[in-house]
Amino acid sequence: MKVVYERPKALTDAPFTYCPGCTHGIIHRLVAEAIDELDIRERTIGICPVGCSVFAYQNWDCDMIQASHGRAPAVATGVKRSLPGRVVFTYQGDGDLLAIGTAETIHAATRGENITVIFVNNGVYGMTRGQIAPTTIPGQRTTTCPAGRSPDLDGNPIRACELLSSLEGPGYIARVAVSRPRYVRQARRAILKAFQTQLDEGGFSLVEVLSSCPSCWGMAPADALEWLEQNMIPYYPLGEFVGGNGEKPGG
Repeated sequence: MKVVYERPKALTDAPFTYCPGCTHGIIHRLVAEAIDELDIRERTIGICPVGCSVFAYQNWDCDMIQASHGRAPAVATGVKRSLPGRVVFTYQGDGDLLAIGTAETIHAATRGENITVIFVNNGVYGMTRGQIAPTTIPGQRTTTCPAGRSPDLDGNPIRACELLSSLEGPGYIARVAVSRPRYVRQARRAILKAFQTQLDEGGFSLVEVLSSCPSCWGMAPADALEWLEQNMIPYYPLGEFVGGNGEKPGG
């Protein structure tokens, strides 16, 4: 029998520690597939800080470093500068990347550090049970804004791709989703392109992945995916913002 689908070599057989229905597992696989396709596993170093991905070092079969909360881009900068021949990526959530780690993210991007960032945006602080995050969209309910996020009271969300694409350092910036097969295929291509940007010495690359969080959203997995498409994608349009082929956000 011909094998057409199997576990990527860069992905271990360790069980995921994520909640049922969470799309982190899909994103992990896409990263592993990119590493395999580019044949870079033996020289790849992944960096995961505190958050839902705190145990991700068990899942990727490459060198991994655990960073302090929000400090993954700073750690990645040190690793890449001291070992320029290595392929260095971070895997971060919205609280980690855009709250406690905002400075590290922006300055790594504006310096054009030759690293790749995988940014998982589910609109809440997932690990600590669903508080408001910098990416919580207006009207979205969380444990700390049960009536829904109010821009007047809570401020507006941060659109990471739009913010970072205004800087001169990034070589590739894209936003994707993993809520249905065609989006997963687009996400795979974007993650592959982000790693290729680093291999080409193209500077800072980031792929933002819109992800569901059924547990903290209080929804069944299928309903969470539908909510993502109906609410998050209109607010966070998909597309390539820097280094693309002319595809407009939302295209």
